[in-house]
Amino acid sequence: MTESSVRWGLLSTARINERLIPAFREAARCELWGVASRSAEKAAAYAAEHGIRQAYGSYEAMLADPQIDAVYIALPNGLHEEWTVKAADAGKHVLCEKPLALTPAEVDSMAAAARRNGVVVQEAAMVRFHPQTQRLRQMIADGVLGEIRAIQATFCFTLTNQADVRLDPAIGGGALWDIGSYPVSFARTMMSANPTGVVAFQTTSERGVDVGLSGQMRFEGGAVAQFVCSFQSIPHWGAEVIGSNGHITLDVPWTHQPGKPTHARVVSGGASTKATFGDSTDHLKDETLTFDGRSAYLYQVESMAASILDGVPPVISLDDSRANVQTLVALYESAREGRIVTMS
Repeated sequence: MTESSVRWGLLSTARINERLIPAFREAARCELWGVASRSAEKAAAYAAEHGIRQAYGSYEAMLADPQIDAVYIALPNGLHEEWTVKAADAGKHVLCEKPLALTPAEVDSMAAAARRNGVVVQEAAMVRFHPQTQRLRQMIADGVLGEIRAIQATFCFTLTNQADVRLDPAIGGGALWDIGSYPVSFARTMMSANPTGVVAFQTTSERGVDVGLSGQMRFEGGAVAQFVCSFQSIPHWGAEVIGSNGHITLDVPWTHQPGKPTHARVVSGGASTKATFGDSTDHLKDETLTFDGRSAYLYQVESMAASILDGVPPVISLDDSRANVQTLVALYESAREGRIVTMS
């Protein structure tokens, strides 16, 4: 690694790479150096197609190359812990797709590997790096919405390919792991807290994977976050944070794309003291914040480079990722067992 740039390797040829490749190329202080596959032929073809300098016929070969400083891991969820630990032990920094792992114990293993090798390991939940998320979190901390009462979120689309790894129970498939992790992380981020209890309901496939799940998280003080995620719905997403003095509605909370600005409608001012039923909105301030059309993946990659080169603390700490995994596990437990799960 030079003092001025990070040389990246793609550990897999997963489809999500298509979102990251432009980000690596545009990001300051980053070089997209190589791609690895379990097949030398596939790696070579992928490198040629995307103009990537180096192809590796195995993941191990990439990790053994001293030219690679950091790897982006987009393997199936069930392989995240194994290859993050191997990468860290090879001295590579790691940006690993969400969910970081499937159990808190796996996160602990990854954190231990990061510590003993002095490398940065961070979860690639791109939403958390976008200025929109950062701005909302600051507005909530500044009391613009008053006390948070409720959060509502949706992330749905139709997954038709039955061979997709996200439908394979053996490697961490499921709607909650894949897209439900976003609204769970969003709620925890907006609340700056972890839930005290959760309840969930799921619809499962013949293979036992959740293809739809709705959940509710309760936080200390009484705030409730509700969300729906589905592989069986028309593409749809949205999020709203409701407080005692205002609310924020997002049109694009987690699918930020290059060239497509996103908007946050902010309504504030508190309850009317004149309306008979307290439901008047005439006095409220209503404004729309517009955020640039830069990709959330670009912000994510640039932030990771800053952590590696400058020692800037990661946006998503491993403790944060562990808490998110713990919440997802509790939601699955509730859905399976049909009960409220209390969290410590």
